[in-house]
Amino acid sequence: MAKGGLPVSATLDDQYYSSLLELQQFDFALVELTLYLDTHPTDMQALQQFNQLAQQRQQSAQAFELRYGPLLQFGHSYSKFPWQWAQSPWPWQV
Repeated sequence: MAKGGLPVSATLDDQYYSSLLELQQFDFALVELTLYLDTHPTDMQALQQFNQLAQQRQQSAQAFELRYGPLLQFGHSYSKFPWQWAQSPWPWQV
């Protein structure tokens, strides 16, 4: 059982965890670049790197969601039928 008493699906594979790790790495790099760009707004190389990573993160997230279900709520991620948010584990539970 995962946190909150929800069962962890036995169908999760190594690809699930490596894909989730990749998204976390993109998010970390994007946060760091955001902080840097807040104080260095004219650094073109950093801005290009930010935009490239943002695009890669978007592609990675889209591939993850197609295979495993939505990552974000409140209209930021689409859901297949039936409603996928009732399924677990949620990304923050693994």
